[in-house]
Amino acid sequence: MAAVTATIEAAAAHDLRIGIDIGGTWIKGALIDLASGTPAGAVRRLQTPAGGNVGAVADTMDRLVAELEVECLGAAGRPVGVAIPSIVKRGIAHSAANMDGSWIGLDVQSYLKSRLGRPVRVVNDADAAGMAEALYGAGTARKGVVLVLTLGTGIGSALIVDGRLVPNFELGHLEVDGFKAESRASAVVRENEGLGWVEYAGRLQRYLAHVEFLFSPDLIIIGGGISACSQEYLPRLSLRTPVIPASLENSAGVVGAALQASAAWN
Repeated sequence: MAAVTATIEAAAAHDLRIGIDIGGTWIKGALIDLASGTPAGAVRRLQTPAGGNVGAVADTMDRLVAELEVECLGAAGRPVGVAIPSIVKRGIAHSAANMDGSWIGLDVQSYLKSRLGRPVRVVNDADAAGMAEALYGAGTARKGVVLVLTLGTGIGSALIVDGRLVPNFELGHLEVDGFKAESRASAVVRENEGLGWVEYAGRLQRYLAHVEFLFSPDLIIIGGGISACSQEYLPRLSLRTPVIPASLENSAGVVGAALQASAAWN
């Protein structure tokens, strides 16, 4: 009872939004306190439907929001920000990385607003993670060019210049040594191919050295599901640019999605 009371008090005292991060493997969601960038309750997750069909994903999101509203009374009726693995322009998806092609060309923002019955704002998943890290995490108060890379099912990327986001900055699709980068250096590829940390760090080194040459960032932040194991591969990298783990780890996309729901990022 005390936990529920605390959640209600938090809802009254702070600006709370629901953030949902749609990945190729998991759909994660939480009620986020935007004053601190931290979850007001547990971060919940449900498995992404096989194939990533739009309707099936929307059904799963509906379940996730319902679970959040049961667990956190402050979540009832709150706007939702949704991070999706797509290039997003004015709420419309223009790609579908590791998802069904039915996303492409869809006004996802309007569709989900109708399905969830509440205000919805949609953002590219890597942009969401980048916004969260820049405002609340490892990139806080950093000047210059900050590159946030999320290593998960694929490779997401966000570029932030003097605190401002450059949207839809897709570096996971760069070709390195004749291969799409995310087909060689994502976290899922490491798992599927059974790569040891030394071999994986070598692949990541090759990719990051290419990105460093092209964009000369002042800081590279590594996030995504593999960020919790950063001590296994970051010390093996050799770059001019400092490379640090994301401090929000795998919750950055959820936090950034909630931030998008508030339209607080300008």
